[in-house]
Amino acid sequence: MAESRLHQVAEQGQSVWIDSLSRGWLKTGSLAKWMDEDALTGVTSNPTIFQKAMAEGEWYDDQLREVVKEEDDLKEIFLQLAMADIEEACDLFRKVWDEGDGKDGYISMEVDPNLAYETDATIEEAARFHDWVERPNLYVKIPATKAGLPAIEEMIARGRNINVTLIFSLERHMEVADAYIRGLERLVEAGGDPAKVGSVASYFVSRVDTEADGRLDEAGHPELKGKLAVANAKLAYQNYKEKFSGERWEALAAKGATPQWCLWASTSTKNPEYRDVLYVEELIGPGTVNTMPRETIEAFQDHGEVELTLEEGIDDAKRVFEQVADVGVDYDDVTDTLEREGVQKFIDSFTELFEGIDAKRKQLVAA
Repeated sequence: MAESRLHQVAEQGQSVWIDSLSRGWLKTGSLAKWMDEDALTGVTSNPTIFQKAMAEGEWYDDQLREVVKEEDDLKEIFLQLAMADIEEACDLFRKVWDEGDGKDGYISMEVDPNLAYETDATIEEAARFHDWVERPNLYVKIPATKAGLPAIEEMIARGRNINVTLIFSLERHMEVADAYIRGLERLVEAGGDPAKVGSVASYFVSRVDTEADGRLDEAGHPELKGKLAVANAKLAYQNYKEKFSGERWEALAAKGATPQWCLWASTSTKNPEYRDVLYVEELIGPGTVNTMPRETIEAFQDHGEVELTLEEGIDDAKRVFEQVADVGVDYDDVTDTLEREGVQKFIDSFTELFEGIDAKRKQLVAA
């Protein structure tokens, strides 16, 4: 098989993940095929992803018929359906995890977004998910809200893998990194092995442009549109390199700890005026992950350009921040808005998901 563009990306040190999961992909062998053809080494999921997957076709009907005989709670019904997919995907990618010394091959499952502002409840659910799945290549996703930060630290201190999701701002990203490092230090102090725990910081990209572009139009400066998201990610990577260096980090690294990689999420292009692989091409660099929807993977395989771009134009990225501020667009307000809306979108998807399961349950019972 000829080397694909995404295989070339992988050779640059960036992991290629897919941001969806469905039973159909697992049962038809599509996901396994894409591992070979598209260099896939991981999967991320969220309530929106499962809502779409479970609304399509009849892949979940047989299990649903059995589950509803014993369970009435819609969330518990969903979890039994979803965890079956998560476990199968973990097993499919286990070889990747084994061969990559635990740096890759992860499958992500998100805690209930309704718990995003409840630290203790988030800890309890994250621990439950890890106990339920019992695979070393499971990532439990915790949102990077203020309430999520201590939950992230606690789970890392327990030696559990965490994918920190819904990161939009540079400041919050550094708070997430600090929570990870504190968690590792507590783990080491308790006699744990930091080499056996991993984490990624999921930095949402395209949504930053979507929010900022509307404000730039209102400010009368459309020439700055489509620039802030990439600048934001590039500066985040510089912060990551600084944070995971120096004496404090080296003490953990000497015991086997691995850095908390940046994961670029929300990398499909929302504005049709922009290149459809913009948020892939501009963010290629080592020690990172790009999790893409299927259509972005296909687009990049067709016409993506592979170059090490992540550390190009850092001064330009800083200048973009200055220009955006100069025209009156408040970066902090942009990212705060995105965090609130991000949590709410997942809550809305969760609600819609339950409604869909309830409708399907009633349909199956009636049949």
